[in-house]
Amino acid sequence: MFHIDYSSWFQNFPPELATFLIAMIPISELRASIPIAIKVYELPVWSAYAFSVLGNLVPMILIVLVLAPIADFLSRHIKIFEKFFAWLFKHTRHRGEKKFEKWGEFAVFILTATPIPLLGGWTGPLAAFVFDVKLKRSIPLIILGCMTAGIIVTAITIFSINGFS
Repeated sequence: MFHIDYSSWFQNFPPELATFLIAMIPISELRASIPIAIKVYELPVWSAYAFSVLGNLVPMILIVLVLAPIADFLSRHIKIFEKFFAWLFKHTRHRGEKKFEKWGEFAVFILTATPIPLLGGWTGPLAAFVFDVKLKRSIPLIILGCMTAGIIVTAITIFSINGFS
């Protein structure tokens, strides 16, 4: 089984900063940073949650703010990017169309709040970009989704440490 020891990557950093940075990493996100912060760094639960959510939000907000202008610029100036983004939009819209038909913009929240690999933090903002959800709608949905994912992961972490008694 493939295992990454994120805590060793940031062993010379203060625990709060290490937690924040681990939460920014795609795939692991706050699913790794919260348990590491609580179990390895022994941060208080509120601190593990806060630094993880804030760290996870940084790339998500950046995706929503800069991906559209970058994609537009690249598509206009480099032919291969025009083809790539056309393929990406077609492929992603096809895969997510039913969810967006059913849930509308709330799908951004659902995708962001689902703390499982290949869904979650980065998926919500990417869906907001691909489905052209406006910033004033997508950013609050992403923030609430990230906070919800943080609550879920924190609860699971606490229950795994203390049991259900």
